[in-house]
Amino acid sequence: MKFLKMLVAASALSFLIGCSANIEDYQGEQPQLKLEEFFNGELVAYGMVQDYSGKVIQRFRADLKGTWNGNEGVLDEQFYYADGSEQERIWYITKTGENSYEGRASDVKGVAEGTTAGNVLNWSYTLIIERDGEPFSVQLDDWLYLVDEDNMINRTQMYKFGLPVGEITLYIGKK
Repeated sequence: MKFLKMLVAASALSFLIGCSANIEDYQGEQPQLKLEEFFNGELVAYGMVQDYSGKVIQRFRADLKGTWNGNEGVLDEQFYYADGSEQERIWYITKTGENSYEGRASDVKGVAEGTTAGNVLNWSYTLIIERDGEPFSVQLDDWLYLVDEDNMINRTQMYKFGLPVGEITLYIGKK
């Protein structure tokens, strides 16, 4: 019986993964997302982190400042969590093609790779987080949806060994 439950769960997960959105689904959406335009200047973000069951385990605000020089950008993020902790992440972003970007940060393993289509960016990367005082890596499937020129919604699925372990949802707006 336990094997049958595991087989059904694995089949359902495979089905859901197979039905996921494709970046090309957003090709005609407006306004067009250009990271060098949206993430240029001061922004503010509000968000939450949920565990695998959907329970909110953390809330936060972040102040962001983006600067660009040609195809090279820096996005400085200052996070303020509801539990009183703070964190800084500095992204170094390179526009590598008409609709492609790479990003690096100290807590990102390797290179984040992103593609835009229409009003959407999809990033894929491995983030190193701290869990019980130890480094713990999770794979992120990060989707950013430009609502209008000044506002964005970001939804991120987190995976470990291919299994969903959490989700991040946030709003980002220009100051």
